[in-house]
Amino acid sequence: MAAVQKHPFHLVDPSPWPIFAALGALTTTTGGVMTMHSYEGGSTMFYIGFCMILYVMFVWWRDIVTEATFQGHHTHAVQVSHRWGMILFIVSEVMFFFAFFWAFFNASMAPGIQIGGVWPPVGIEVLSAWDVPFLNTILLLSSGAAVTWAHHAILAGWRSQAIWSLVVTVILAAIFTAFQGLEYMEAPFSISDGAYGSTFFMATGFHGFHVLIGTIFLTICLVRLIKNHFTRSHHFGFEAAAWYWHFVDVVWLFLFVSIYWWGGA
Repeated sequence: MAAVQKHPFHLVDPSPWPIFAALGALTTTTGGVMTMHSYEGGSTMFYIGFCMILYVMFVWWRDIVTEATFQGHHTHAVQVSHRWGMILFIVSEVMFFFAFFWAFFNASMAPGIQIGGVWPPVGIEVLSAWDVPFLNTILLLSSGAAVTWAHHAILAGWRSQAIWSLVVTVILAAIFTAFQGLEYMEAPFSISDGAYGSTFFMATGFHGFHVLIGTIFLTICLVRLIKNHFTRSHHFGFEAAAWYWHFVDVVWLFLFVSIYWWGGA
C-alpha cells in the first residue's frame, strides 16, 4: 500500500543529473585550463564538457517541467520556495554586477597617473551614448513592457495575446543582441586598452551574456506557452523569466547612465 504524503512539499526522486552536471563542469574547466596552457587535447576536452553541460541542462529541466506540469508536484508551498530561490538568485546577480560598477567608478572617479589622470583615459575614443546605446535602451525597455503585457495576458487568460507579446519580447531581445555585437565590432578600443576597455567590455559583455540567457529563457517559455503548459494560477516558469528579464533591464539602465553617458562625457 502506497504511503500517503502528509505535507505539501516535493521530495524529488533520485536523479543522475547532478553528478553528470558536476562532471561536465569539471571537464569544461579542465579543458579550458589545458587550452590556455597550450596542452594537446585541451580544446577537445573543453567542447566535450560544454556539450555535457548543455545536455544535462536540457534533460534536467525537462524533468522539472514534467514534475511541475504533468505530475502536479509543484504545489503552492513548492512555488513559494521557488520564488524565494529566484529572488535570492537575482540578489546574487546584483552583487555580481556591483563588482563591475565598483571597478568602473573606482577607476573613473579617481583616475591615476597611469591613465593620464583624466577620465576617459588619454587616447581613448569613447562611444556616443546617443547612437546605438540609446537605441538599445529603447529596445530593451520596450521588451520589458512586452513581457509585462504577456504576464498580464496569462493572468487574464488571454492566451493569444500572451503568445504574441512574448514573440515581440524575443524579437526585440534578438535585435538588441545584434546591435550590441555590431557596436563591439565597430568600437575604437578593445578590452586590452587599460582600465576603460576592461571595465567597459566586462560590464557590458556580461550584461550581453545575461541578455542571451534571458532570451533563451523566454523562448523556452514561449514554446511552453504554445503547448499550454501555463495557466492563470500555475506559471512560475514564466514568472521567473519575467523577473530575470526586468533585472536585465534595470542593469542596462545603470550601464547606460554610468558607463555610456556619464563615463563618456
